[in-house]
Amino acid sequence: METVIDYPKDLTFEKVWASLQESNQRFYEQLNEQRKESDRQKKEFDQQMKELRIYQMETTKQLRETEKIVKENGRQIGGLHNSFGNLAEHLVAPGIAKIFNELGFHFDTIAPGGLKIQNSTGDKILAEIDLILENGENIIAIEIKSRVKTDDIEHHIRRLEILKENREKKNEKQKKIMGAIAGAIFGSVEKKAAHEAGFFVLEQSGDTMKLVIPQNFVPREW
Repeated sequence: METVIDYPKDLTFEKVWASLQESNQRFYEQLNEQRKESDRQKKEFDQQMKELRIYQMETTKQLRETEKIVKENGRQIGGLHNSFGNLAEHLVAPGIAKIFNELGFHFDTIAPGGLKIQNSTGDKILAEIDLILENGENIIAIEIKSRVKTDDIEHHIRRLEILKENREKKNEKQKKIMGAIAGAIFGSVEKKAAHEAGFFVLEQSGDTMKLVIPQNFVPREW
């Protein structure tokens, strides 16, 4: 059985050609629109990448500036630490020595520059003590802080243990070693902990330091 295609009777070559031209026109118009959309998306992507690179550059710059500030703050803090050490040497030390001498210790040696205890080979510092008061029978090792923390108390106990061990190794004359902590800011909790550890407590009072001794306080000896 044959299939018969019934073409429109008025279909002509010219009409077919015009229809093809119209189809091609629509195809190229759609293609052009797609190309424009693709170009637009590419431009947006390029702009986003450009903004991202700028952001990365700004972030890197900020990080460098932050690192510079941190280093500068570290330098300034180190300077403040040194300044406080100088203050201890020139102002605090004589006042503290006077306070203890009034208790009857009569210290004849004051080492405001402190003491650095090194290992046997001399290439490592085992402990640093801010201020040493000494006479024929006693040594008081003093830690000086702008603000005293509970950790400072534990650290000072270890310093005194190292000081005693170092003197024994050097066969130096055995003396009573006691400890004290002096602070510009000394909280009640830290003060109580220092007394319980057997340390003398010195706190700032105006332009001077005052010794705080509770009832029944007995200084610990190392």
